[in-house]
Amino acid sequence: MNIHHYDAIVLGAGAAGMMASATAGKRGRRVLLLDHAPEAGRKILISGGGRCNFTNLGVVPDRFLSANKHFARSALARYTPKDFLALVEKHKIAWHEKTLGQLFCNVSAKQIVQMLLDECRAGGVDLRLLHTITRVSKADDFTVETDHGSFTAPSLILATGGLSIPKLGASGLAYSIAKQFGVKLVQTRPGLVPLTFDGPALEVMTPLSGVALPVRAKIGKAQFDEALLFTHRGLSGPAVLQISSYWQRGEEIVLDLLPGKDARGQLLFGKTNRPRAELRTVLGELVPRRLAEALAPDVGKIGELPNKRIEALAAQLAGWKVSPSGTEGYAKAEVTLGGIDTEALSSQTMMANDVPGLFAIGEAVDVTGWLGGYNFQWAWASGFVAGSEV
Repeated sequence: MNIHHYDAIVLGAGAAGMMASATAGKRGRRVLLLDHAPEAGRKILISGGGRCNFTNLGVVPDRFLSANKHFARSALARYTPKDFLALVEKHKIAWHEKTLGQLFCNVSAKQIVQMLLDECRAGGVDLRLLHTITRVSKADDFTVETDHGSFTAPSLILATGGLSIPKLGASGLAYSIAKQFGVKLVQTRPGLVPLTFDGPALEVMTPLSGVALPVRAKIGKAQFDEALLFTHRGLSGPAVLQISSYWQRGEEIVLDLLPGKDARGQLLFGKTNRPRAELRTVLGELVPRRLAEALAPDVGKIGELPNKRIEALAAQLAGWKVSPSGTEGYAKAEVTLGGIDTEALSSQTMMANDVPGLFAIGEAVDVTGWLGGYNFQWAWASGFVAGSEV
């Protein structure tokens, strides 16, 4: 069997892998980019409703979760959202800003994938899809064996992502290779994921499936003001996905269903000025009607209720405490929390401290961003850094 030699081998043709390959290739490195999928950038293609939320103007290190909260700082400073936006504009891809600094393609996520493929092509990257990796070893160089032959290089970049969305081919390959070479891992769990409930809580939520409203979701110091969506299994929506990354099993989440509003004052105002109106009618002007009916079913006229009853309802609206039973798991998770331990990597190069030539980037590493383009920016930044070092 022939063995082909390169300067660097990149495993995973996703966001981070393509960025690393293009960066290294344009520096004159001979790069091989391997993936078992039939196409590159599969996760990019489904992101942002098919329009790819490719970065966020509000990227700062404290919006990333990691056992080492300072690790991402160096890479994010070396390759910023403005740098990626310049690349997007170089390729004449029209874009727009949505809420909270989120940037999207005007037309299609396919444009971002094509842009990255064009950049790889410009760097002479050898992209090989439908290659299943069967073994990785290291003597003087790394050897990657596949079902289509063997390849060697002094540098190996792990960019195969995490465990989220297995239907797109996600696997634990990066973790198993890291473990093989003695690189420590941080326990993984689903992140940016819908939350599930059981018992009485689920009995309340199931009939409300499809109802959405703006809320403030809080755990400790973490809080997010975004939309909540009731589902047949519990809660979803941006606010819940965001807070899910901070949630640990057994913890309570506090939901303010009327963020920025004085629920007590508005309900008592309704009692004084519209005493003959039903409570659920007045409440239905503050929250979606189906939620109002669930919170105040057949309670009667608001003018007949004691103030203590109204105040108790207002307190519930402002601080509804829920205890999830679990999550929808990796199948519905947008990212994987945990992964390759940042303590084992150089934040300046993304190379393993004790394994010369071995790099880890993107979702495979224990760095997870907020919802809204942050994880793509981590992929671009970490990929750029590794591609600049091989």
